[in-house]
Amino acid sequence: MEFGAALRQERLVAIVRGRDVEASFRTVMTLVEEGVPLIEVSLSGAGALEVIGRARKELGDEAWLGAGAVLTAEDAQRAAEAGANLMVTPGLGAGVDESVRQGLPVLAGVITPTEVIAADAAGAVALKLFPGSIGGPAYLRALRTPFPDLPFVPAGGLDSASAAEFLSSGAVAVGVGAPLIGDAADGGDLFALRRRAAEFRAVCA
Repeated sequence: MEFGAALRQERLVAIVRGRDVEASFRTVMTLVEEGVPLIEVSLSGAGALEVIGRARKELGDEAWLGAGAVLTAEDAQRAAEAGANLMVTPGLGAGVDESVRQGLPVLAGVITPTEVIAADAAGAVALKLFPGSIGGPAYLRALRTPFPDLPFVPAGGLDSASAAEFLSSGAVAVGVGAPLIGDAADGGDLFALRRRAAEFRAVCA
């Protein structure tokens, strides 16, 4: 399944950013076990490339395992070498360009109409509205007036209630970090992570 289709089907991208490599890896695997198959491991977290590499070996070639906070061409290259088959950026730039050059799907960060136009022209598969908390669902609805057919994925500061409102406002999916992950990627409670995963899956169903 292509990434765009997977986004529309699953409607949830989990964002893992941890201070502990082993805990981050366990978090990724727990999310997959709980039916959250679209996962982004932020390069700003500890040992992110190691986490991606270990998870890729466990999950196989078909799983959607992304690298987040891809800023530079080198970031994109190293993440792809580690096993990431999806690139997520907070904005436009060399990270987007190199990912597209490699033929990898990109979820590119945008906030303004100008950035939306540029990201779409650059070849982004979907547009990460970041930070989503800035304008909220009302801003997404306003953006969709001139861009009704583009796939927006709000991320940044979304809890389950705001995620539901974004989805009802036309988002194809939402990206959720701390409200879903909690302290799991720092060595915290995986049982609580499972409970939150079930909550967000229900919201995104």
